[in-house]
Amino acid sequence: MIVDIYTEEKGLRKFIVNGVRSKKAKTKASMLQVMSILDMVAFDREDKELNRMKEIKSAFIYQQIPFNIIKGAIGLFIAEVARKTIREKEENQVLFQYLFDTFTFLDQTDHSPSNLHISFLLGLSSFLGFIPGGDYSAETPYFDLKEGVFTNEMIGHPHFMDEHQSILLYQFLQLPLEVCHQIALNRKERKRLLQGLIEYFQLHIDNFPTINAHLILQEVLS
Repeated sequence: MIVDIYTEEKGLRKFIVNGVRSKKAKTKASMLQVMSILDMVAFDREDKELNRMKEIKSAFIYQQIPFNIIKGAIGLFIAEVARKTIREKEENQVLFQYLFDTFTFLDQTDHSPSNLHISFLLGLSSFLGFIPGGDYSAETPYFDLKEGVFTNEMIGHPHFMDEHQSILLYQFLQLPLEVCHQIALNRKERKRLLQGLIEYFQLHIDNFPTINAHLILQEVLS
């Protein structure tokens, strides 16, 4: 198998793992599924794009995500967004910890996870350099997706959130991911806010590819 792994010490790396489907394999293919959290030792040469694993074992075993369809769908969405936005091959331990904490919290929380992917997107935007700026108020009731700020101006392009969406966005910006379940959203509100945030990412990341997992996620959450 050839796998992309986001590592704590080296950023995004590509590895080849031999013999994972043989009966005597030390490393099973199931360990290398999407969202797997691993403890690994690997050869790493800067002049090679593809490196080899030396040792690998599970660092965290999910208890709920594989058996909970909502948590599984949210996890796949988070994984797809992370894979299509994080491109750096340099160490970023704070970002690594954010991803680690997000997946482990998703697995362990007893609260509804239905808002977690929205909170994750806003947290990820801070690492990517375009977290929403300014504050929602009666004087600045619209969020401009192109400029990335709350504004009072009548926006002359279609890339903005209306006042209701902007209020909800600002509420998410005030709360950490662990308590985002406290924000009350109905299905329509959650869908519109997610669509707005995906558009926000498209406007601020060059060649941002199509996201597919959110379509499955919307069906699951409905």
